[in-house]
Amino acid sequence: DQVVHDVAIQKLPVRFPIDRAGFVGADGATHCGAFDTIFLATLPGFVVMAAADEAELRHMVRTAASYDEGPIAFRYPRGNGVGVDLPERGSVLEIGKGRIVREGTKVALLSFGTRLQDCLAAAEELGAAGLSTTVADARFAKPLDEDLIRRLARSHEVLVTVEEGAVGGFASHVLQFLAHEGLLENGLKVRPLVLPDAFIDHAKPEKMYADAGLDAAGIVRTVFVALGRTASAQSA
Repeated sequence: DQVVHDVAIQKLPVRFPIDRAGFVGADGATHCGAFDTIFLATLPGFVVMAAADEAELRHMVRTAASYDEGPIAFRYPRGNGVGVDLPERGSVLEIGKGRIVREGTKVALLSFGTRLQDCLAAAEELGAAGLSTTVADARFAKPLDEDLIRRLARSHEVLVTVEEGAVGGFASHVLQFLAHEGLLENGLKVRPLVLPDAFIDHAKPEKMYADAGLDAAGIVRTVFVALGRTASAQSA
């Protein structure tokens, strides 16, 4: 009621910083950030962002602070950053615009959140196997960067979405858009990677993501399966 009645319907410029995105290690199942993208991105007028690293988080904090047209949320994980250089001050991002981090031609990895680093590692491995790979950071689950998604869908054979959330979140919005645009009718192989449909007990986050298939190895494996190939075949 507070989010829908008191904020969204009235289009109030409330900022929602959401800590503990994705798996949370020792915090276990009770604090796992699996569901916020799902319920916030379904609300009309909401802007929903996820930071790929600590520099992106700085940009999103400033973006949220400067945004007065309605409610806006940005999510970030528990724990340390990835070690990127920090700008002295964050920049205001264009609402609903993602970015291409690495250009390729055959496989596209579209990340929402901090799985971006694993996507880049996967792209290196895929490139070594002869699969030229684009890596994109969506930044926004709502509004989607429709031009970016069209570009990825039209110019690649495989599109993998990667997110730290349960089914029904970012990938579902992407698939809805692809379906209505007719972009699933020309042979594009789409594979959404999400958190498992289960409450998972505490462990090291690295192990949790590996078990969920959301680390670099899991992303590579997903691409190979989509193409009807195996990792062993690549190294043969």
